[in-house]
Amino acid sequence: MAVIIRPEQLGDVRVIHDLTIAAFEPMSFSDGSEAPIITALRNDGDLTVSLVAVSGGDIVGHVAFSPVTIGAESHGWYGLGPVSVWPDKQRQGIGSALINEGLAILRANGAKGCVLIGDPAYYGRFGFRSDGNLSYQDLPAQYVQSLPFQSEPANGQLKFSPAFNR
Repeated sequence: MAVIIRPEQLGDVRVIHDLTIAAFEPMSFSDGSEAPIITALRNDGDLTVSLVAVSGGDIVGHVAFSPVTIGAESHGWYGLGPVSVWPDKQRQGIGSALINEGLAILRANGAKGCVLIGDPAYYGRFGFRSDGNLSYQDLPAQYVQSLPFQSEPANGQLKFSPAFNR
């Protein structure tokens, strides 16, 4: 499916909200917090990169990136997620296109790297790895992953923007 990736615009907010709910609703790991997290990131000014995928004039996917703190390091690292694609459009490369474009924007803007909580089998294709030096709450280390761009690997306790803890 051919898509155009562009930054979020003001008129996209409701579609992004509905899309995020629909994408995460069938996921067993979801607690339904994903759409409210995006709203809170936006309201707090922490939605650093927010991209949508558009096909045929319709938004079919969204990805969010926001600042994180790793140990004492509070500048230059970003968290990936949530990433959402309409259920009937999944497995067509839309999520990958959104992630790749977001990572390219972060790199171009001088970010040190990106981190996430997620499936190593999926996110490994983008270069994310878990070396056991990054931790988040009591999650198993393999799900806490990082992708350094120009700096040392992430090392320490990961803390996401406050929107993730409401």
